[in-house]
Amino acid sequence: MLYQPDRDPYGGNWVPATVQSAGILRLTIKVSTRNSRAKPGRNIGGGQEVRSLVTPASAVTGVKAQNWNSLGCVGLSVACAGGEAGFLPRRAGPKMFVAPVVRWGAWSALLLWLGVAPGASSSPWPCPQRCECHQERLEVNCSSRHLPSVPETFPPDALLLDLSRNRLRALGRRQFAGLAQLRELDLSDNVLSAVEAEAFQGLHALLALRLRGNRLKMVPPGAFAGLPSLRLLDVAHNEILLFLDRTFCELGALQRLEAGDNHLVFVSPRAFAGLLALRELSLERCNLTSVPTEALSHLQALTRLRFRRLRLGALPDDSLSAVPYAAVRHLVYLRYLDLSHNPICAVRAHLLADLLRLQELHLVGAGLLRIEPGAFRGLARLRLLNVSSNRLATLEEAVFHSVGTLETLRLDGNPLACDCRLLWAVRRRLRLDFDGRPPVCSAPAGARGRGFRGFSEAELPGLFTCRPARVLNRKPQEVRVDEGHTVLFSCRADGDPAPAISWLTPRLDPVSPAGRIRALPNGTLEVRYAQARDSGTYLCVASNAAGNESFSVGLHVRGFSSASGRDRSSSGPFFPPSGDWAPPSDPPATNGSAHGRGPFPFDAKTLVIAVTMGFVSFLSSVVVCFVFMFFWSRGKGHIKHTATIDFVPRPSASAGRHGGQGGARVETPRFTMKLI
Repeated sequence: MLYQPDRDPYGGNWVPATVQSAGILRLTIKVSTRNSRAKPGRNIGGGQEVRSLVTPASAVTGVKAQNWNSLGCVGLSVACAGGEAGFLPRRAGPKMFVAPVVRWGAWSALLLWLGVAPGASSSPWPCPQRCECHQERLEVNCSSRHLPSVPETFPPDALLLDLSRNRLRALGRRQFAGLAQLRELDLSDNVLSAVEAEAFQGLHALLALRLRGNRLKMVPPGAFAGLPSLRLLDVAHNEILLFLDRTFCELGALQRLEAGDNHLVFVSPRAFAGLLALRELSLERCNLTSVPTEALSHLQALTRLRFRRLRLGALPDDSLSAVPYAAVRHLVYLRYLDLSHNPICAVRAHLLADLLRLQELHLVGAGLLRIEPGAFRGLARLRLLNVSSNRLATLEEAVFHSVGTLETLRLDGNPLACDCRLLWAVRRRLRLDFDGRPPVCSAPAGARGRGFRGFSEAELPGLFTCRPARVLNRKPQEVRVDEGHTVLFSCRADGDPAPAISWLTPRLDPVSPAGRIRALPNGTLEVRYAQARDSGTYLCVASNAAGNESFSVGLHVRGFSSASGRDRSSSGPFFPPSGDWAPPSDPPATNGSAHGRGPFPFDAKTLVIAVTMGFVSFLSSVVVCFVFMFFWSRGKGHIKHTATIDFVPRPSASAGRHGGQGGARVETPRFTMKLI
């Protein structure tokens, strides 16, 4: 139903009267029963207002704003079908309230003029068969008519078209091209399984599109093209499996998107690109395999986000054990966040501080076990917190940025331990709104079953108390151990409520639950494969809401160079006489908990042995090679000569020089070689 005012803004009641002239000009006159003072931009002249819808506007000639006074119409408001509305001017003064006779004379003159207007003829409003049309409201109702397809003809000036609860199976291209003035289109509860691209092309004025309760499995790119004015899109309760990139890129004016109750398993990183004006998003009861963090990064203007009942298969930290901080931390304009009925077991500290404008946070039925102090630090505008139906034992005042802004608190359905941690809420029980469901204590025995508003001020100091944390085993522990051993330090504490135990390294860094040096769930400190750099004083801190206490232990690790000469390979783990140590029960883990570079792992003796063994191995290899070559050469027998040398004498040089003496010529010896 399109919005139409049914009361006079000045306090009177509208009395509608419809006048139609030959189907050309229709006037809906609403007369206020109360005279009021004229205001700028409002109806003037005793509260009368005339709203006219001209179909078509060009059919009535000679009707202009300046002609109304000449007809005797005083204080009339005219709204044309083309979308323009104007209020006829009239000066306020002592004669502003017109006598009834003058007013009725004005109406008579107007109606007489309309009756003789040229071009007046009968023009019926076309209405599809099996549909119901309301011409005065410009509505076409084809709901529950068992229509197998979309009718071909609609009134071109219709503002609302209801095709819900039919048997429509598909929408073709430009299915509603002739409805340029349509404001609302309802296609809910059909059997639509296919929507072609540009199916809604031409609906430039459409504000609301409902496709709820169909059988759509995918929205093709371009399906919503041609909808520049769309404000509301409802595709919930379908069978949509995924949203592709830029599925909604042409819906720049969209403000609300309902996409819950689908088979959605994947949202593309750029699926929401282009939704610059989106204010409200609902993604609930889906089969998402991961939180669409990158897709949500495009929704900078989002103010309301519903992420309820997500059947998530994989999330950061392997499960939805905490609020998906990375997905929501950039939504700085968010005012409403609903993460109810997701398996969130903890809200960590200082990770929601970017949501400066958050006013409502809902975490109903999430299985919450703990909300850490400082979890809502930075949420200075938080006024409603709903954590009902969880497993919370308490909610400390330190959780909030300021409890002064908190107006509504839902803590019902939790096993609350009413001690000093909840004293702040009980003292504010008259100012806080529990939404009709005040919290009920589960412990201690004296307060079990009693609601917060059932306590008197005199009872509070005796019931809502705490006992400070106290370390039980305060016997000094100074332990020396060789490198490579595993050491366990025990720290036990008592208090009401039960204290939390944490450990600090010699550098006063918190010890994490994972690593080579780790804090076990029972409060024990484990140092596996101790290194010399692990030496120092470790601090055990036991704390609860009433106070804290610390206890220190010392560890000195001897390196290999200073160890005794016994066979280290046969030495077992170190057992302290106090019984606070134990041999390692599980294999060593290699992780990044160690810091810095340790001492050189070999001493001089080890180096000498290593060098000697290497030298002996080298010499042995050389000797073996020579022995092999010797026996191989001996196995070949005698050497066979392949060349002969003959002696050939040659004359000497001196004999040549003295050849004249005695006539004798002496030659020097000469050798020749023959190769066979």
